[in-house]
Amino acid sequence: MPDTPDVLTERSRIQALVEGRTLPAALADTVASSGEKPAYSDKHHVPEGETWRTLTWSQTRDLALDVAGALLECGVQPGDTVAIMASNRIEHFVADIGAAHAAATPMSIYNTLSPEQVAYVAGEAQPKVAVLENADHLARWQKALGETDSVTTVVLIDAETATEGGERFTTWADFVAAGAAYRSSHEAEVASRAGELTPQSPATILYTSGTTGNPKGVVLTHHNVLYEAYSTLEAAGLHDPQIGVSYLPLAHIAERVLGLYGPQIQGSHMHAIGDPSQLLATLGEVHPTAFFGVPRVWEKIKTGISAKLAADPDPANRTMVEDAMAAGLAYVSAQEVGGVMTPEIEQAYAEADGAMLGFLRLLLGLDQVTWAGSAAAPMPVEVARFMAGLGLKVYDVYGMTETCGAITANGPDGFRLGTVGRPTPGMEVKLGEDGEILVRGPVVTPGYHRQAEATSALIDEDGWVHTGDIGTLDDDGFFAVVDRKKELIITSAGKNIAPSNIENYLKESPIIGHAMAVGDNRPYVVAILTLDGEVAPVIAQSMGLEFGDLAELAQHPQILAMAQSAVDAANERLSRPEQVKAFELLPTEWTAESEELTPTLKLKRRVVNTKYSDVLDRLYG
Repeated sequence: MPDTPDVLTERSRIQALVEGRTLPAALADTVASSGEKPAYSDKHHVPEGETWRTLTWSQTRDLALDVAGALLECGVQPGDTVAIMASNRIEHFVADIGAAHAAATPMSIYNTLSPEQVAYVAGEAQPKVAVLENADHLARWQKALGETDSVTTVVLIDAETATEGGERFTTWADFVAAGAAYRSSHEAEVASRAGELTPQSPATILYTSGTTGNPKGVVLTHHNVLYEAYSTLEAAGLHDPQIGVSYLPLAHIAERVLGLYGPQIQGSHMHAIGDPSQLLATLGEVHPTAFFGVPRVWEKIKTGISAKLAADPDPANRTMVEDAMAAGLAYVSAQEVGGVMTPEIEQAYAEADGAMLGFLRLLLGLDQVTWAGSAAAPMPVEVARFMAGLGLKVYDVYGMTETCGAITANGPDGFRLGTVGRPTPGMEVKLGEDGEILVRGPVVTPGYHRQAEATSALIDEDGWVHTGDIGTLDDDGFFAVVDRKKELIITSAGKNIAPSNIENYLKESPIIGHAMAVGDNRPYVVAILTLDGEVAPVIAQSMGLEFGDLAELAQHPQILAMAQSAVDAANERLSRPEQVKAFELLPTEWTAESEELTPTLKLKRRVVNTKYSDVLDRLYG
């Protein structure tokens, strides 16, 4: 609750840890204590005979200082922005850290932004240098490069992309080499540049993916990100270096905190993958100790296991797994706040874990996980319960880019499935009169870049961020997110409906990939559904169905019947105004590359409403 001594005491304690510090100073401490330990690994240009290429923390900082030298030689001044568009790879991390050591402001740009959006961002942020990975990224930047005079240097990570002429273009290898040479002759200048940073200097500017108009640049300071990293790691109970997988875009705040800022403090070892479709295979190879997944990742794990269970012809096998998972769920549920653990529950879980659950977690590559988290959208409670059945506590957390990530979290010190936890240390969180979640504390952005009006709409005169999310608060202090304030459906009969609740029920069917409920200003709710491109074909094959592609499968009578069953099952759990009266199963799939989803796999509702207006006309016809 606001202004209570406990909140302020906790805040002061963490403030003391980060007081006067910046990211380069934090990294210097980590190098001093853990310099020879692994920092970042990836599979780009892997040396012969190796599976991963890896940098130690000392090597990471050394390369970052070379990048800083190159930036200084390019004329980058303190506060200048450096734009990075690249997949998760060593060069991306090094470029970001190097920009900070040049006292510049690194800003990772979503790889999926259109040329028009990139040009808008470049026009507003005025980057001095742009670091791009490949030909696709260069194509997305061509409009910006033609319209924006600020970019004096374009660094191309993949050398084969360097087909452009002119002085502005250079390869990553040449850029780093030039920086190393400049650093050797200007050692004191390069070494001292980071000292020009203050805790209130921008650590990054993160632009939203632009689902509702032009992107807005969220400014986050060194104090913001260091406080967030310390408080998040503490709430998660992650006190030691971790082994992790970096796969979400580095333009996403969760990836920056868990994959970039936290590791610089702790000396963790991150394995970066450029293609998120390789995530499950990478988990099986890396066996992380901490893992963060957006809800869609956990949904995919659930549907994959469910599909294999459904395809098993031996009912005894299915019963054995189901019984083991029931023991896992009982064990995790007993550890929730308010739960009661008994010797019988512990014994049943120990037996199930030894016989089945431990093996399933091993197959998933999650057998070493001590902390598993989820955020970016509310975690469907049935997915959380399914993971609990595997013996995994997936701690749902809540926050936004404007709060530098998590401001409430479940964790080892207290969790409740179906909620997003309690406020993180030192954060004030409350509900407004209309149920909107409000937050205040050291992680709050100073504002949007060059958008004072938008900043005023976000942060009120008392410093409270208006998140735009509607929430609830229970008697034990656990918050839950109902839905986005602007996305609540108000039917023509005046009924308020949360679409995410309906959609989560629909997606419990293993064949459904995505669902969007519609009904605002309409007489009833309808739904647009897509098939899961990986699971649905497997299920169809197990049923002996013949089909050529996903579009053909979506029209198959037995698949349509399964979709109808998913709608019927959801409706049984919904009130009458919430029930889906009609649906259409699309012949296409929505993916991270499609127009319908953000880079973090959240629905672009306006895009869907516009793109499929003919479908909606039919459903309401």
